[in-house]
Amino acid sequence: WLPRQSAEVTVLDKVRAQATPLTVKIGASGTSGSLTITVRGCFVRPPDQPADAAAFLDIQDSRPTGAGFRGWMLAGSPSLNLMQHPIYDVRVVACR
Repeated sequence: WLPRQSAEVTVLDKVRAQATPLTVKIGASGTSGSLTITVRGCFVRPPDQPADAAAFLDIQDSRPTGAGFRGWMLAGSPSLNLMQHPIYDVRVVACR
């Protein structure tokens, strides 16, 4: 796996059916709705491997009852480790 400088994620508001693209640099945070998404690392596979990206995300919800998430998300297999949230769905799209 090769390190990259930023992660591209998509935040889907399931209530409004609205997707918001978000690009966040490693170590920085971005916001979408009540979520604050901090990217701790983002990696891609080498060129001789099947394409995929993995990002380590720390997601906090500013609402008192909001759920958070901390862990790896894979662009190629989003269902392996997804955030359980009643309003938002967060997916890694790519690492740049």
